[in-house]
Amino acid sequence: MEPIKKITSFTVDHTKLLEGMYISRKDGDITTFDLRTRKPNKGDYMDNLTMHSVEHMLATFLRNGELKDDIIYFGPMGCCTGFYLLVKNAEPEKVKEVLIKALKDTTEFNGEVFGASEKECGNYKMLSLKAAKTEAERYLKILENTNTFNY
Repeated sequence: MEPIKKITSFTVDHTKLLEGMYISRKDGDITTFDLRTRKPNKGDYMDNLTMHSVEHMLATFLRNGELKDDIIYFGPMGCCTGFYLLVKNAEPEKVKEVLIKALKDTTEFNGEVFGASEKECGNYKMLSLKAAKTEAERYLKILENTNTFNY
């Protein structure tokens, strides 16, 4: 049996990561963005309610936005410190602009969290628009004060 290779995300020094938006890898025409909402290993993690709620809101806004045909995936990191966004043919500044719009749309939204029904979601009772708005506002402040795209 060949030795198991370390995956790319485990080669990043998490002791040096700050909050922000990073390009974590490129695979052909697909760019993976690390949307770091928290500093790793500092005890400040998103709870499941917040991660799940943000996922529903941003995935919906992103997949209905200007880059809808290029969004491959949006979802939470298992470490509870951010999200992954995979985009085809990505121009980092444009992706950041579209992400900021989706965050603002979340903060201004009034209504039910998207997909908040038993038919649409496997844990539909664990959703909160208030939690999504609070997290979106928090991350907006981070993005407005950072402009880095590389680790």
